[in-house]
Amino acid sequence: MSDFSMKISRALAIGIISTSLAACTTTGGYFSPVASMDAAQLDSIAADAVAGDMVAKLAENVGPGTGTIALKSDDSAFAASLDKQLRGWGYAVDPAATGAGAIPLAYTVDTADGQVLVRLSTPTVELARTYSTSTGIAVPASPVSVMRRAES
Repeated sequence: MSDFSMKISRALAIGIISTSLAACTTTGGYFSPVASMDAAQLDSIAADAVAGDMVAKLAENVGPGTGTIALKSDDSAFAASLDKQLRGWGYAVDPAATGAGAIPLAYTVDTADGQVLVRLSTPTVELARTYSTSTGIAVPASPVSVMRRAES
């Protein structure tokens, strides 16, 4: 390998490492939920079905009623259903909750390829699932995707 090729390889390696480290510093290293949204605008019956299913999966992963959910929500039917389902599973819900017992929760409900994609995010786990919907009915169209985050 020539001296010029060696210098180019080192410069490229340094560039890749620097870019990777820069990306790490810009993401913060901690979970910070943003305001949630229901872009799909589910009707109340479909919202109840989806929220019930997703909260059951959330409880499987973080434990039922294990803390106060800090839910930043919008004014959608899904937000109301999610709040109701969380309380039904024994969680306290307070958008201003902070401290050791608080579990920040954000959600996204959107449409893609004719289905509804729902995501719930906490500092330790993120759940996602797609649903097929029609007049007041929501049926799971995929398995639940579970991504666990390392606690920092």
